[in-house]
Amino acid sequence: MWIADGEQPGAAQLPSPEELAQMARRQLRLPSPTISANPAGDQLVNLPTWMWLSSGGDPVTATASVPGVSVTTTATPGSVTWSMGDGSTVLCNGAGTPYAAGGDPAAPSPDCGHVYRRSSAGQPGQAFGVTATVHWTVSWFGAGQGGTFPDMTTTSTTSFRVAESQALNNGGG
Repeated sequence: MWIADGEQPGAAQLPSPEELAQMARRQLRLPSPTISANPAGDQLVNLPTWMWLSSGGDPVTATASVPGVSVTTTATPGSVTWSMGDGSTVLCNGAGTPYAAGGDPAAPSPDCGHVYRRSSAGQPGQAFGVTATVHWTVSWFGAGQGGTFPDMTTTSTTSFRVAESQALNNGGG
C-alpha cells in the first residue's frame, strides 16, 4: 500500500472547493419565470406591450459543505430573451418593469417591450405563442476561492392574443 506524505491511512479525501461548487450548482433550484404583460388582456396592433417577469427574477443560492469548508453558488438572473410569436425576438436586460396603474397606455416600456404590427387572427388558437428565456449568471465562492460556471437558463411560455382596432369615420352625416 502506498501512502502519500502527510496522509493518514484510511483518511477520506475531502472534495476540493471546485468540487464543492459543482455540488452546490447541482442543488440550485431555479424557478420558472412567470410572464406578465400590459395590456392585461388582449394586446393591440401598434400599441406598446409591456413585458416583465412577476417571479423568477431574483437571485438563487445553494451551499455545499464538508467539515471546515463551505462553498456557496449564486445564480443571478441577467438578460431575458423573448420570442414574441410574430417572428420578433426581444432581448431585455433584467426582468422588465411592471406597468403602473394609471400610466399612459401609449407609452413604451422603459426597458422591456414590443409593438405588434399585425393581429394574431389566423394563428393557432388566434394567439401568438410567446416564450421568455431567463439567462442566469452562475458564480461561486468559498474557501478563499471563487469562479463562474456556464450560464443556466429557465423558460416559460404563454400566448398573447393581438387584436386590431379599426375606427370608422362616417363624416358626421
